[in-house]
Amino acid sequence: MSSPPASADDETPPYGQGDTSFRAAGGEAGLRRLVDCFYDEMDSLPQAAGVRRMHKASLDESRDKLARFLCGWLGGPRRYAEKYGSMTIPGSHAPFAIGTEERDAWLECMRRAIAEQPWQASFKTYLLKALSVPAERVRNRP
Repeated sequence: MSSPPASADDETPPYGQGDTSFRAAGGEAGLRRLVDCFYDEMDSLPQAAGVRRMHKASLDESRDKLARFLCGWLGGPRRYAEKYGSMTIPGSHAPFAIGTEERDAWLECMRRAIAEQPWQASFKTYLLKALSVPAERVRNRP
């Protein structure tokens, strides 16, 4: 006896293909909410104090840059390049001493921010795992 075909609700969307991840995040508005939560976590989480000090006092530009970067990185419009031009993730972070402690603090802020979003659990898991790759790429010390 064969199993019934899986319904659309049972299938995990193919995140990382086309604009699927961008849409799963709620588009630009959803990414702005994520970024706002992320920087709120960075402002309040004691273990993120070192990462927070790498930013300007006002986080407005950092919020804009990260939201625009994530927009294109997740398959949506390339908003970062439209406003700021091209960038390389490691090159943009090269002036900062980033080790495993800073990487892990950044990822913890992102984990907490992702957990607050109204997204499918499968997308939350996917996104945190995907973000661990660039988080590791900016690490420039042990």
